[in-house]
Amino acid sequence: MSQSTIQCQLTANEATRSYLWALMAEKNTPLINELIGQVTKHSDFETWKLKGKIPSSVVSQLCQPLKTDPRFIGQPARFYTSATHVVDYTFKSWLALQKRLSDTLQRKIRWSEMLKSDPELVELSGCNLATIRAKAAEILAVATNKSQQGGTEPSQKTRKSKQPKDSAPGRTVSSLLFEAHRNTQDILSQCAICYLLKNSCKVSDREEDPDKFAKRRRKVEIQIQRLQDQIEGRLPKGRDLTGQSWLNTLAIATSTVPVDNAEAKRWQDKLLTQSTSLPFPVSFETNEDLVWSNNQKGRISVRLNGLGEHTFQIACDQRQLPWFKRFLEDQQTKREGKNQHSSALFALRSGRLAWQEGKEKGEPWKANRLILYCTVDTRLWTAEGTEQVRNEKAIEIAQTLTRMKEKEGLSQTQQDYIKRLDSSLTRINSPFDRPSQSLYQPLPHILVGICLGLEQPATVVVLDINTNQVLTHRTVRQLLGRNYALLLKRRREQQRTAHQRHKAQKRDAPRSLGESELGQYVDRLLAKATVELARTHRASSIVVPKLGDMREIVQSEIQAKAEQKIPGSIEAQQKYAKQYRINVHRWSYSRLIESIRAQAAKDGIALEEGRQPLQGSLEERAKGVAIAAYQSRKK
Repeated sequence: MSQSTIQCQLTANEATRSYLWALMAEKNTPLINELIGQVTKHSDFETWKLKGKIPSSVVSQLCQPLKTDPRFIGQPARFYTSATHVVDYTFKSWLALQKRLSDTLQRKIRWSEMLKSDPELVELSGCNLATIRAKAAEILAVATNKSQQGGTEPSQKTRKSKQPKDSAPGRTVSSLLFEAHRNTQDILSQCAICYLLKNSCKVSDREEDPDKFAKRRRKVEIQIQRLQDQIEGRLPKGRDLTGQSWLNTLAIATSTVPVDNAEAKRWQDKLLTQSTSLPFPVSFETNEDLVWSNNQKGRISVRLNGLGEHTFQIACDQRQLPWFKRFLEDQQTKREGKNQHSSALFALRSGRLAWQEGKEKGEPWKANRLILYCTVDTRLWTAEGTEQVRNEKAIEIAQTLTRMKEKEGLSQTQQDYIKRLDSSLTRINSPFDRPSQSLYQPLPHILVGICLGLEQPATVVVLDINTNQVLTHRTVRQLLGRNYALLLKRRREQQRTAHQRHKAQKRDAPRSLGESELGQYVDRLLAKATVELARTHRASSIVVPKLGDMREIVQSEIQAKAEQKIPGSIEAQQKYAKQYRINVHRWSYSRLIESIRAQAAKDGIALEEGRQPLQGSLEERAKGVAIAAYQSRKK
């Protein structure tokens, strides 16, 4: 991904800020809240929940009659479009999450039905445990052989058809066993497969501990209940800038007895949730919605489409200033060339206007800061990168033109569209004056794998996938070098903050303790060192672990360390694990990955995701992450 986001603060006179706050807080945000309410009450909403997606035209259709509603009239056209985009994105994300939770719930339910104790398997199959173990050994040998061969062979009936996903290479033994359980009707085979799956795909000669099994089954039941609670959780509600909803809930809670614990929990959640006082941001999807210029003081200013002559002066740091100068140069080049250049090659791709909470007091447009977020394509910084983008867009436009001209009986709208495409194809060949810089030439067989851990936030290996050889590896100490002391300082700061928060909880005092940005700075140092290592070996991509696996990864790391330190005593291991969590706080892995993503995008290095193994040394796990991503490529 070659896109990155930069930001700046916008300054303007009080009248402009007051006008913009009124539009965003009193018009646009209530419109978004109304649209969210209408979507949740739509007659097809339950159908959309089952499918996990919402039709793209629904929100815009709901917004059309609201444009004439007295509560929402007077907004620029761009603000109405932004509102539909915000609501559409909100529900697409929420529905996709619900679908993922629902699929996970179905798998957990299926596993709970398969998870049976040894006596239950004996009773269900009508055979003794030795027979079940013998059958399990046969099935395991077949599944292991298929896994090593790269999947199942297609049957004679489906040999000519497209190979299904579940026969793709690189499948694990457990996935093959789950498939075999689903396809077989033999009771003994089903019981043998259940025996294998609950014993980590092994035939165990030990007697099963009933207490441990009961605890394991209860754990699955709790997971199912938690997933059901999440699926039945709150719908998107929008933003209550006035706090009226909180006041209404407080009035109900103080004057009414709850019907049950669930209702009391809902009241408590709403009262403990701190509602935002800032309006929804406004998105500007096209790069010509922002008009750049120099003001009388020679400072870069921007005028936003739909806001008339209201102008904002930007304030940014020196690292991002060259990008804003580039935005101005691109538009000046197009104006001076009398529209002979295409805005498709502008470095700016889109913008988003938002308010950020400030520390000052007074009117909200005075107390809060106005921030502009700009998405840029890093390839368009250089002449070589711009030429790469130009070729891609030219091919895309030419293919669309070919398809359109092959059609017969084109309408006037379609003919006008063809004329615009012809014009775009002509203008896109006009080059912009940009500095020259050689493009990054990666080697496709070189990957950089990253292992995330609790004590060591990042361990990096460079892997040659052809020879399966680790070319080099770096620990977090080696990545940071003389800055390693900053990591230790950050951990001490976390411990001190956690201790202060604990004391504040005991006194029922405010617990919103501020923290420094030292952790973010360390993440940037790690990201910079990782990307430099990738460039040195000309890696094709940097592979990071999937964040959804981090809870299990951290838990397994703590458990392994506890078992190594205190073998035998489960109670002592649990006590050690608790103290270890206190001493070594979990790192912000998502922030670290975003830092790596941003740094890699500047150099044109791709970022991939792979599943991190739970076992092995840190170097072996980092290698496993890279191999998992490479196998996903092959699929």
